[in-house]
Amino acid sequence: MRQLSGQDASFLYSDSVHANSNVTFVQIYDQSTAPGGKVRFKSILAHIESRLHRSPVFRNKLKRVPLELDYPYWVEDEFFDLEYHVRHIALPAPGDWRQFCIQASRIHARALDLHRPLWEIYVIEGLDSFVDLPKGSFALLTKIHHAAIGAERHHDFIEVLHDATQQPPAPTPPEPWFPERAPGAVKLMCRGAVRSLVPPNRLIAPLARLAPVALAFARDLLQPQAQTAIRFNSVVSPHRVFDTRRFGLPEFQRICALVPGATLDDAALAVIAGGLRRYLDGHDELPDADLAALATLHGEEDPVGSWQRVQLATTEADAVRRLALIRAQTAADVSRSRAGAGPGAAAGTAGMPAATLAVAGRLFGRSSVSSTPGGPLTACTVTQVPGPTVPLYLIGARMTYFSALLPISDGAALVFALTTYDGRVVLSPTSCRELMPDPQAFTQCLRDSFQELLALADGAAAAPAPARPRRARPAKPGASAAGTRGPRAPRAKKAATAPAAAPAGRRRSTAPPR
Repeated sequence: MRQLSGQDASFLYSDSVHANSNVTFVQIYDQSTAPGGKVRFKSILAHIESRLHRSPVFRNKLKRVPLELDYPYWVEDEFFDLEYHVRHIALPAPGDWRQFCIQASRIHARALDLHRPLWEIYVIEGLDSFVDLPKGSFALLTKIHHAAIGAERHHDFIEVLHDATQQPPAPTPPEPWFPERAPGAVKLMCRGAVRSLVPPNRLIAPLARLAPVALAFARDLLQPQAQTAIRFNSVVSPHRVFDTRRFGLPEFQRICALVPGATLDDAALAVIAGGLRRYLDGHDELPDADLAALATLHGEEDPVGSWQRVQLATTEADAVRRLALIRAQTAADVSRSRAGAGPGAAAGTAGMPAATLAVAGRLFGRSSVSSTPGGPLTACTVTQVPGPTVPLYLIGARMTYFSALLPISDGAALVFALTTYDGRVVLSPTSCRELMPDPQAFTQCLRDSFQELLALADGAAAAPAPARPRRARPAKPGASAAGTRGPRAPRAKKAATAPAAAPAGRRRSTAPPR
């Protein structure tokens, strides 16, 4: 029996009727690499059963303390039923990507049963019309509550089911398991009362978590200021939408070369900024002030990453300059994080709910980002979900795609999962169906933004190098200096311009045809 930490318990307490803290990992496999070229559901079920002993998450469920005197505990589920948690479904014909995204969104939106272990795995077949993926692929949707395992700590749960080699190991019989008996309610109440009395700071911790929200409410009530809010700063519904765009890692690296020192994080933020700019402008909702994002930034000495608030420069029409402005902020933020300076240091926020992070970003924004009361709200959250560093296999089937659906909340209705796997960079937005009824149009805006940056990068790489200046020839007798023609000044490179206006106030994409 082990107790939830305060951070993990906060995810549990933040659940509501219309917003839960589920994290759903999406894995797609090519079963042609498996022995016999086929993976059956009963084989997956037996495979999972043989590895249940490798992670306590599989069989642990929540045990709440009466009267909520203390954080809940993880106890073993004596009625554990594997076939309840592992389910088998198939998409109807034609089995295309749009159908898959709708099904994944529905599964992600449904709350988990808090009286059972907080995970479910859906084996989905019928993926016969996926572009750029082998025919006959199947998917695993692995849904876990954030209180059980965070998006940044998913390896403990995901990797135990996979192997690094195509040849699966010999199957082993499941280990015998005898569940421990959970403590009674009276014992938990006594323990919770003692724990609450001994360290008084435990009573302050819940209030401290609510302090940013309370301060923001009081400040906005007493000193109302004009805020730059967009549709994603609204109350969310219980319904979710999900889509994704895959890009080549070498292409992203070429985009990084547009601005000295730019990283993958910077390039991804620039693509998101351009996509938001296009999408909101297409709906006549692009604000006059820059939008901001809450993102995990990674430095050479910070592979895990820390939360930072970054302005996306959405008022800037030049895509390269937008990338440069983002890079200038992230470079300054990473430098401050290394030095441990600045009033807006974001250490310790990695597990905070998105809504709390958005409020905290408004209150305690870094000095490189506007943090005044009238500053912009956070338009989106960008979380890097670390993908496997090597190709993984499930019973010999190679994983060809990895991404995630992340939780959203009121005021923070747009969250991006940024994943890298198998030479691909994947951007996957999760949002509310009422606030984003057209997720395919939104991800097309991301694609157009990416293509614009890539075209500029390839154009810069293909530009001829400036000619070396010629040596000045000695002037002919009788020729004056004024009569000689000096070297012609190099032409200024044409900057990227805003898309031309289209009918009904919309702008055409500057991206080259696909």
